[in-house]
Amino acid sequence: MVGFSRTYARRSTLVPVLGFLTGIVVSTGPLSVPAFTSYGLVKGGFIATEAASSLAVYVSKVVTFREMGALPLDAIVKGLITGSSLMIGAFVAKRIVLRLSPEFYRLLLDGLLLCSGLALLWAASR
Repeated sequence: MVGFSRTYARRSTLVPVLGFLTGIVVSTGPLSVPAFTSYGLVKGGFIATEAASSLAVYVSKVVTFREMGALPLDAIVKGLITGSSLMIGAFVAKRIVLRLSPEFYRLLLDGLLLCSGLALLWAASR
């Protein structure tokens, strides 16, 4: 999938489809990572773009679900705590990521994406 996405995500017609799918599924990474890396984003640029994209998707989801009465306040508080932890982890990992070569970073990202996809398939098969 990674090679397929890198080749075909450059087409402008596929990007809105990926955006739509990212908005309706729980896990955004397996869909957005190939799209962003196909544009040549690596390291800091990739992480910043992924973070901004995820923030926009999740803020819109929170607003929508809260307005519909489907999101209790305690879930929002737990989400803010989790999000804060993720932000701290990103700042700590920044020093490591910036030292990696772009080639190794892409290889590492592909490996993590493969593991993520296998974990999703395994969870779905249970």
